[in-house]
Amino acid sequence: MPSLPGLSALVVGLEKSGVASAELLLREGARVRTTDSNPAKAAAVEHLGVPFAPQASGVFEGVDLIVLSPGVPADLPELEAARRRGVVVVGEVELAGRFLKGKTVGITGTNGKTTTTALTGHILQSAGIPAQVGGNIGTAVTAMVASSRHGQWNVLELSSFQLETIVEFRAHVGICLNVTQNHLDRHHTFAAYTAAKGRLFENQQPGDFAILNADDAVCVNYAAATRGAPLWFSATRAVTPGIWLEGGKLCFDGELLMAASEIPIRGRHNIENVMAAAAAARLAGASLGAIAAAVRTFRAVEHRLEFVRSLRGVDFYNDSKATSVDATLKALDAFSGGLWVILGGKDKGSDYTPLRAPLGQKAHAALLIGAAAIKIEKQLNGAVPLVRSGALEQAVAHAWQHAQPGDTVLLAPACASFDQFRSFEHRGQVFKDLIRKLEPQT
Repeated sequence: MPSLPGLSALVVGLEKSGVASAELLLREGARVRTTDSNPAKAAAVEHLGVPFAPQASGVFEGVDLIVLSPGVPADLPELEAARRRGVVVVGEVELAGRFLKGKTVGITGTNGKTTTTALTGHILQSAGIPAQVGGNIGTAVTAMVASSRHGQWNVLELSSFQLETIVEFRAHVGICLNVTQNHLDRHHTFAAYTAAKGRLFENQQPGDFAILNADDAVCVNYAAATRGAPLWFSATRAVTPGIWLEGGKLCFDGELLMAASEIPIRGRHNIENVMAAAAAARLAGASLGAIAAAVRTFRAVEHRLEFVRSLRGVDFYNDSKATSVDATLKALDAFSGGLWVILGGKDKGSDYTPLRAPLGQKAHAALLIGAAAIKIEKQLNGAVPLVRSGALEQAVAHAWQHAQPGDTVLLAPACASFDQFRSFEHRGQVFKDLIRKLEPQT
């Protein structure tokens, strides 16, 4: 990336990472322009005094550097044309990586990123190791630059959207939890999606570490892409060097870490998340005792298999972050049965047929909402009773009307939220608000 003072830079996309990118570029002396496909986003940069123009082909001309927010597809025709003109096109993470002080833990995977990122930060901070947390969770990476310090860890959740635009960004500790089909509407092919995830390991150096799921074939293949040292985790067998589950206990290179029953967050997949976070914390200098103590005090991240309430013997769980089929499978795996499962939203090119067997075994019904309802109905027909609910309110009302004591109402949509909601957080909050308004007499 060229030197920034005096450079003409364009920031594309003005969600929080785009605004933080513009602020960083200004601090470093660049001449900044901004654009977004939504003209109302001009208000987001008014305080910076930088020019804004609605996104159009002419906006991309006359600049030396283009910085993309994660939500902006990297293969836009205007971006391809800019690259041919010699313009440097990078993502927000690449820009931030140039200025971040301290070492970085980068965490990716199809499912579990947010929980593992939050847990890693929690363990480090509980163990007295300086750390800040951000990326795809909470604070934009460019917004973390000002608070970064030497001797401090930057714990980053990194999506495929963020990783596909890196060039030199380096994670001293890289984690990949799992890779299953997701975001095919953006990446088009599974191969492109896995390649984007794997970029996390391409710039690692000797002395760095790649923490990889030994039970996931794609993750195993990433070991060949790094110059760092692999460290494995497995829920099925002993792995060396690494951490594994054996006899209901988590073992780190043969030493007892803790019993799996002590993990306070629900679901077998969260055992894997704990193993990955524990491995990263160990590499950062935390003792096994400090790691175990911190895990015991961790609470589920909002919208990730989040217990909402129990009413008339019926439990309600919010897993709005389950925006892929694999995430929904993991949510279903966390329960023994008696489920009323709310599915649907914006389709991401997913195949929903893997849900047929577990829903047939564990669910009273699947309540279908949103734009993907018709596709899901076709692919699940005959496997489980299906209720075309349309909207979340109707799905909750139906489940509450029919659920019996001992049942669980689970929001695990397997879809994006953008057909009816601003974000998965908005969807989860609406669900929780609906649940909290329910009356026992209903």
